[in-house]
Amino acid sequence: MTDPAGIRGDAIVAWLAQAGVKLEPPVRFALLAGGHSNLTYRMDDASGARVLRRPPLGQVLESAHDMGREHRIISAVAQTRVPVPKALALCTDAEINDAPFYVMEHVDGLVLHDAAAASALTADQRVQLSEQLIDVLVALHAVNPDDIGLGDLGRKEAYLARQLRRWKKQWEAAKTHEIPEMDAVARLLEERLPEQIGASIVHGDYRLGNMIVDGGEIRAVLDWELCTLGDPLADLGYTLNWWAQPEDDNADTAPTGAGGFLTREAMAERYAEQSGRDLKHLNLYRAFSHWRLASIGQGVYKRYLTGAMGDDHGQDLDERKEGVARGARNALALLES
Repeated sequence: MTDPAGIRGDAIVAWLAQAGVKLEPPVRFALLAGGHSNLTYRMDDASGARVLRRPPLGQVLESAHDMGREHRIISAVAQTRVPVPKALALCTDAEINDAPFYVMEHVDGLVLHDAAAASALTADQRVQLSEQLIDVLVALHAVNPDDIGLGDLGRKEAYLARQLRRWKKQWEAAKTHEIPEMDAVARLLEERLPEQIGASIVHGDYRLGNMIVDGGEIRAVLDWELCTLGDPLADLGYTLNWWAQPEDDNADTAPTGAGGFLTREAMAERYAEQSGRDLKHLNLYRAFSHWRLASIGQGVYKRYLTGAMGDDHGQDLDERKEGVARGARNALALLES
């Protein structure tokens, strides 16, 4: 059986045996998730399944796709009440598979990528999953990074200010046309920047699409490549922006668009009650998240526009362009509410 792109199966199996992870041939590899993010493969042998993660194919920025860093994070978080797959082995020798990789346990369950997938949940399961999603986020934000060996994962202070500077530069560098709302939001965010109260582990991409669930239970939180230290309310703002409600424009594609889940307001109230944090600036954090994603989207749009990403997806350039403007409008609306 031919290995998928990015996999040298025989070399990986041999290295894993030396690392104490013995597989029973034949071992089959299948790509689970790909693209511009880290690649995820399922490994099946006679004893069961495991999962392998490696950077995207081609030249990538090592800091953005650091396998050792991601392996370190899930190994540390496994000491807490936050559910993550068990890390099994890390290979830093690029000669084995042309890039570093790590292997972790396979967790059974579903990933709810859209409303169709979420429609299989019962009414009780939707409420339970809503509550658990907040409870797990609160548990993550309650962890002292120093206690689990992640105190040096990133700078703890002035998280939002640093992010604002970074993504404002990104927006200016990627600008191909004027979007007045983008500049207005950046100005308002700088003027209203709240004081950061404490620092925590920030997942960076905490949403249902990055979790394995079983009914109303979260069995594992995945995709820790954007994890850092910083302001926990930035994490919450991002999560709530992805928590679409049936009346929202993106309800058809978002899992929570299926209805029956807690509202964003109820989710925020539960977070405040469980964490004890003041959410008076929550709309600002949500606005920042919309604006940041718009800045990222503009960078992607420019790369496609200039041909740097090849011909793929060129037909949806207008949709990408509109997505940036929509994100800026959403951000400004939150700041003006």
